[in-house]
Amino acid sequence: MSKILIRGAKVLGGEPQDVLIDGETIAEVGTGLSDEGAEVVEADGRVLLPGLVDLHTHLREPGREDSETVLTGTRAAASGGYTAVFAMANTFPVADTAGVVEQVYRLGQEYGYCDVQPIGAVTVGLEGKKLAELGAMHESAAGVTVFSDDGKCVDDAVIMRRALEYVKAFGGVVAQHAQEPRLTEGAQMNEGVVSAELGLGGWPAVAEESVIARDVLLAEHVGSRVHICHLSTAGSVEIVRWAKSRGIDVTAEVTPHHLLLTDELVRSYNPVYKVNPPLRTERDVLALREALADGTIDIVATDHAPHPHEDKDCEWAAAAMGMVGLETALSVVQQTMVETGLLDWAGVADRMSRKPAEIGRAKGHGRPVSAGEPANLTLVDTAYRGEVDPAGFASRSRNTPYEGRELPGRVTHTWLRGRATLVDGKLA
Repeated sequence: MSKILIRGAKVLGGEPQDVLIDGETIAEVGTGLSDEGAEVVEADGRVLLPGLVDLHTHLREPGREDSETVLTGTRAAASGGYTAVFAMANTFPVADTAGVVEQVYRLGQEYGYCDVQPIGAVTVGLEGKKLAELGAMHESAAGVTVFSDDGKCVDDAVIMRRALEYVKAFGGVVAQHAQEPRLTEGAQMNEGVVSAELGLGGWPAVAEESVIARDVLLAEHVGSRVHICHLSTAGSVEIVRWAKSRGIDVTAEVTPHHLLLTDELVRSYNPVYKVNPPLRTERDVLALREALADGTIDIVATDHAPHPHEDKDCEWAAAAMGMVGLETALSVVQQTMVETGLLDWAGVADRMSRKPAEIGRAKGHGRPVSAGEPANLTLVDTAYRGEVDPAGFASRSRNTPYEGRELPGRVTHTWLRGRATLVDGKLA
């Protein structure tokens, strides 16, 4: 592989430096670097980050290739600056066996725009009744370490306890979709003033918070790891903060859309704003930002949820829940966290690269931008401003809530182990 010299990049937002990539590895970081024959990329003060890692992506393959495939999803990931994604298990068939997770893993290896780490289902068929083949999936070629029934909650406390006990043996983690199903029957949006005015079924915050409270106590009892998917309420923040103060091994994620958007947008009845968990209030949004800044929430995860046009272009009640997010996540984080002064770029690298890689045990990802480390990198033009145009997305689906909205920042280059997957904003 050829050498690449990135000249004048602000590594983690610091002073401009040069970074020399030799093959799959960062060879040198410093000023005034040169190398005969190296391909030169003039960074011109753009920010260089470790390749982003998404712990919560829906690639839809196998079974819903009309929404997304491993190829299109990883192309979207590379466009957004990601070098690794964790693919959720709610496919058709469900990724609840070694055979299915290995299929997804090998598709990721074949297409190569980013590393794909499958997430295994906690229960057979996501039905919440019987544990799936957790050990077999971990021992498979895919080496699964994260297990989730995302899209559904593991609402049976006994099943959840058994899952936590099982994964403890090999250092795995259960990622819980916190949604008490009985409290959300018929729910269409956040329960509050707006739902009352619109006459839409309300989704109470306590439906999320009660499950999180139960599960952090179970994790403490078992001595295992639990991860909270797409945390969305101020109350959930307080429960996780309390659990961490007790030394419970809990981590949590927030999505970009929950850092920016509120339930007021549902007044438009545009199904692009229909998502699970629902958009919450301004108070919740501000609490989530503060929690991400202070470390109570560990990471940003996209919950990239592609849907075909017909599943969103319909009346609100019939529309599917979910938003695409891989190609806009970093821009939303720049607007909500960096430009508000809550995080610097080193903090962004921590929340979007180092910690998700650590939680998911993604080897070679989330590493420092320094000599001897894998050359998984992304270069960001933070001065860019532009309107979001989903027609230019690499994702197969277009269900973004940001269409026509101006967002800051643009990923110009992504390198996966020294190989360019995105060059000047175009897929390699």
